[in-house]
Amino acid sequence: MNDWLHDLPVPWMALLIFGFTYLLAAAIYAGVARFAVGERVKSFKAISPGMLPSLGIIFGLFVAFTAAQVWSDNDRASAAVSREASALRSVMVLAGSFAGEPETRLRSLIRTYIEEAATVEWPMMAHQTASLKITPPPLAEALQFVLSLTTTSPGQQTAQREIASAIETALDARRQRIIVSRTEVNFVKWSCLYLQAACVLLAIAMVHCDDRLASMVAMGLYAAGVAAAVLLIAAHDRPFTGQISVTPEPLLQIMPDAPANR
Repeated sequence: MNDWLHDLPVPWMALLIFGFTYLLAAAIYAGVARFAVGERVKSFKAISPGMLPSLGIIFGLFVAFTAAQVWSDNDRASAAVSREASALRSVMVLAGSFAGEPETRLRSLIRTYIEEAATVEWPMMAHQTASLKITPPPLAEALQFVLSLTTTSPGQQTAQREIASAIETALDARRQRIIVSRTEVNFVKWSCLYLQAACVLLAIAMVHCDDRLASMVAMGLYAAGVAAAVLLIAAHDRPFTGQISVTPEPLLQIMPDAPANR
């Protein structure tokens, strides 16, 4: 699905998906009603109602497999952001071992990195354009700065190693969230999902072709279920896109305060 759909608020997305699904159901109903005349009615009625459970189960499996991918991607995205925030928090805590100018500089670099991630990288991830080619300058500078520090005690030596390790962890978590930001339910899966739904709706229309009211009610109920399943998947399809998405809030919560002006 395109960016414009994923960027819609959930109510508008629901309106669009339900509208399209009911339009599909109406088209199938109208087509079957038109052809269900004369001898064709007997042919349509000869279709076994036992097909409906089988077709419904297949559609349910399609939904389950697609939803499993979406939930997994969202879990991975949330875990990557939380891991990144935890690593950066460790850097700030351990920076206290180098009181004075080194601590201030490290905290300033972490703050700059978080600001850039929230204001620049997040919108890029939402549109799947974030790149892994460039290492964030603030974290690269922080790592080089930490490794250049002269330690004067075993405690500082340990803190230096831990800070370097935490920065590497943050870089790895950033790579993971950017990779996850590129995942989505592809066009083939969406097409197969709706094709299977159309098959079930067609079977319902044929089985009930001699009772228009029963056909409309059954198709309407099933179309509502299809639309609800599609809406649930679409709203969570891209982990960093849309009203329901993974936000940079964990990073913003641990962002250091700006240094006071003197």
